[in-house]
Amino acid sequence: MPTASGGCTPDAGFPALELQEVEPLLVTDSSSIDGVPLEGTYRDQTHDLPRRLGAAQESFLNPFQNQSIATNTTRSRATMKTSKIKRVLDKVAVESEPGLSNAQLMLANHDLKPVEPARRQWRGWNFVGFWIADSFNINTWMISSSMIIGGLSWWQSWICVWIGYFIAACFICLTGRIGAMYHIGFPVVSRSSFGIWGALWPVFNRAAMACVWYGVQAWIGGNCVKLMIRSIWNSWDNIPNTMSAGAGTETKDFVSFFIFWLCSLPAIWFPVHKIRHLFTVKAYIVPVAGVAFFIWAVVKAHGIGPIVHQGNSKHGSELGWEVVKGIMSSIANFATLIVNDPDFARFAKRPRDALWPQLITIPCGFALTSFIGIIVSSASTVIYGQPIWNPLDILTNFLDEGGAGTRAGVFFISTAFALAQLGTNIAANSVSAGTDMTALLPRYLNIRRGGYVCAAIGLAICPWNLLSSSNSFITYLSAYSVFLSSIAGVIISDYYLVRRGYLQIRELYSARKHSPYYYTLGFHWRGYAAYVAGILINVVGFAGAIGRRVPIGATYIYNLNFFCGFIVASSLYWLLCRLFPVPATSDVWMEVGEEITEVSLAYEDAYDEESAVGDGAHHDKLGGDEKFGRDNEALRAERKEL
Repeated sequence: MPTASGGCTPDAGFPALELQEVEPLLVTDSSSIDGVPLEGTYRDQTHDLPRRLGAAQESFLNPFQNQSIATNTTRSRATMKTSKIKRVLDKVAVESEPGLSNAQLMLANHDLKPVEPARRQWRGWNFVGFWIADSFNINTWMISSSMIIGGLSWWQSWICVWIGYFIAACFICLTGRIGAMYHIGFPVVSRSSFGIWGALWPVFNRAAMACVWYGVQAWIGGNCVKLMIRSIWNSWDNIPNTMSAGAGTETKDFVSFFIFWLCSLPAIWFPVHKIRHLFTVKAYIVPVAGVAFFIWAVVKAHGIGPIVHQGNSKHGSELGWEVVKGIMSSIANFATLIVNDPDFARFAKRPRDALWPQLITIPCGFALTSFIGIIVSSASTVIYGQPIWNPLDILTNFLDEGGAGTRAGVFFISTAFALAQLGTNIAANSVSAGTDMTALLPRYLNIRRGGYVCAAIGLAICPWNLLSSSNSFITYLSAYSVFLSSIAGVIISDYYLVRRGYLQIRELYSARKHSPYYYTLGFHWRGYAAYVAGILINVVGFAGAIGRRVPIGATYIYNLNFFCGFIVASSLYWLLCRLFPVPATSDVWMEVGEEITEVSLAYEDAYDEESAVGDGAHHDKLGGDEKFGRDNEALRAERKEL
């Protein structure tokens, strides 16, 4: 074998190195190594020997080199691992507009941005179908029961339902108009009054309760599924219980609940502007089943029963306060939907599509369902000797009587009730929680993913345990309506009284410190002061509701809890904004949402929102970077002339 050409030997200062034979290297005529041209087709590797000797010298003089190499290798592996994690996170990230800053990625994605014209597909009849479908559910069916048990006559309780749901419809239209005009949902609407980052608390507040309600409504839907199965296999009620004694439920109930929960998952997949078809189907099927149930019960009882002839047992001031509580219970039953309505109204084709259909359909639909519940329960008094307010209990008694026709009728009606619970759960809970979770983590969650997270939480909370003690759970829900009334009060006061319909849409997605909605560190102290005040007015009365001894005045205030919370929060917010003015307001009524077609949220300059200083609350900037069909200043001048 050839040796190193040139006879290179180690220097005297280096340890002797034994030269080893090396394999020849096949190269082409044009090849070169380290800038040294090679001639011929075969050359050996011994030309590289001086560089190898230099490396040996460096290794001999630097005993820590191996440790340094190991450290660099570890760092390289860590970098590769971080890079892999980043690639995974990038893959699971949801769709968002290109060019958004890191801060904006925490404020915007496709489901949070203003709805573009192509997705504005909800027309007036879609809202009519939506509320007809939503009104036929078991909670509404039983809404009058507590009023009649509390001492009201059937017609007095029915009037309470009419009044309560009409008031709720007015609140719905007030919040829904914001979404229908500017095509934004509740999480974005609340940024105007609570601040860019301060809005996260109201959003989290509502998302948490929506998850709880999802589980509760799914459990009620599971009872409907149990009746459906029993209508086919009556032995379902006799299957062995494999659940532990401390589980709080039985196998047949849990399996029925899980079937309903599982069948609900496909409905979460569809986008909100497409889910309207589910409510259209429900609006045709469920009312028909409700009327059939009504006729069946009246025929079976040979009349409408004694409840319609029963007078009120309360008189004087006691009767008056029972009426007040009946109205408040109807509004409290709607508290979630009052703040939730912009999530649906933003898909309206025109703002008026979300006005009259909701204002008329809500009181009519819910009052009709309540009336059917009253008459059917009255008829059950004749049939079974006592009023039964839960329609599923009445259907269970029908099923126990046997007969093929009865089983078919129970199956049809219980299927309709299951569909009703599904639609209610999607409208009031799944979409609400999905929209809210999108705002909490917009980089990785959209409405669809948030809806599935809501469903998972609804399963994990074991809702049957919440319903095992009905009194405490109902009391908790009443307290929750107090929180929502304060939120609604601040939002409505901000839009209608303070800003007079004027919003800068792009700034609602801006984390710049000079943004009009950034306020102080992203939090609006006026909004939070009003929000807390609206809650505090009811705290003492709530303590009385859970059994503590409190002054009678506090009890009366708590009986009006939604109104008290709303009035205190909205009034204080308006007063604080008068004393300490906020930016981006209008002197005249000026809604510019109809001018919006497509809104680009990315910053148009190289501005770094982290480098700005100052409180946005002292920066009165009306125009912003907003892009409408016409200039905002021109619009404002035009409105003033009008």
